Amino acid sequence: MNIGEIARRAGVSRSTVSYALSGKRPVSDDTRRKIQQVVDELGYRPSASARALANGRTSTLGLVFPPAGNHYTGMQLDFIGSVVEAAAVYDYDVLLSPSGVDSDRSFQRLLGERRVDGAILMEIRLADDRADHLAALDFPSVAIGRTARPEGSWWVGLDHVALVEACVHHLADLGHRRIAFVNRPEQLLRAGYESAHRGLDGFTKAAAERGLTVRTYCCGDDAASGQACVERILHDDPATTGLVTLNEAALGGLYRGLAQAGRHVPRDFSVTGVVAARWAETVTPQLTAADVPAADLGRLAVDLLVERLGHPGAPPRHHLLTPPISLRASTGPAGVPPAVGTP
Repeated sequence: MNIGEIARRAGVSRSTVSYALSGKRPVSDDTRRKIQQVVDELGYRPSASARALANGRTSTLGLVFPPAGNHYTGMQLDFIGSVVEAAAVYDYDVLLSPSGVDSDRSFQRLLGERRVDGAILMEIRLADDRADHLAALDFPSVAIGRTARPEGSWWVGLDHVALVEACVHHLADLGHRRIAFVNRPEQLLRAGYESAHRGLDGFTKAAAERGLTVRTYCCGDDAASGQACVERILHDDPATTGLVTLNEAALGGLYRGLAQAGRHVPRDFSVTGVVAARWAETVTPQLTAADVPAADLGRLAVDLLVERLGHPGAPPRHHLLTPPISLRASTGPAGVPPAVGTP
């Protein structure tokens, strides 16, 4: 069924049907009702591609999320879900594109075939060729995260420097003098992932301010890597009494490694970090953490992108969030760690 058949049955021109369906030009009430009656009888639904050709809009947003490993972390899935839900409020669909760099064919199709009206980028790097490519094309986009030079761009993000600093100061205030930092995997740090680099900067800065003895570690995004990381931490410095982590996917393994080493949390070892609340509350004891507001970040990214689409000449805007630390049960005053070999 197409517009031509509707026009024939309604006794009007094709252009009149098009105007009635799109609202681009006024059509008399009688004519509109006649067309609508035929549409209802035939169960006609205009195709998305036809609408896109007619009005230059697809009513679809692209979400570009390059794989960060062999699986997606809980935080990544939270972001994806929040973007889809927020877009639905504006009556937008979301097209997911697991693209890595601007040479990626999926990413190029997203842009070259104009499959979406605008794009949201996840897993931002300090030097991100996807963001540069979109900016060069003047293609409407919003980043979840910020590059090394975010001026003139639209983005929402977490202040990882300030959040990790707050975690370090929290442990120092509790008397911890020897702490470790558990970051994301080494390949992500080498690739320039913004959260990993800014988190490391915040840890180093705060530790220097408090005169702490520290070590930093990269850790795979899985529980087994978390357990192995704890083994390295306690091997390198058995007197360590606390750690800060950005790696929620390794959290269960960090706890398991501490338990196997005979370190009770929080009696003689404290754990804190930057983690989504629902993951912080799945471990025992629940994690004291700067809770990542994934739903807020996704909603704000969609809000900004819809604003940008509606006002193409508007100046760039951004949101930088710094949620407070939620005090739970995984941190306490620094104790004396058990002697090596003591259960």
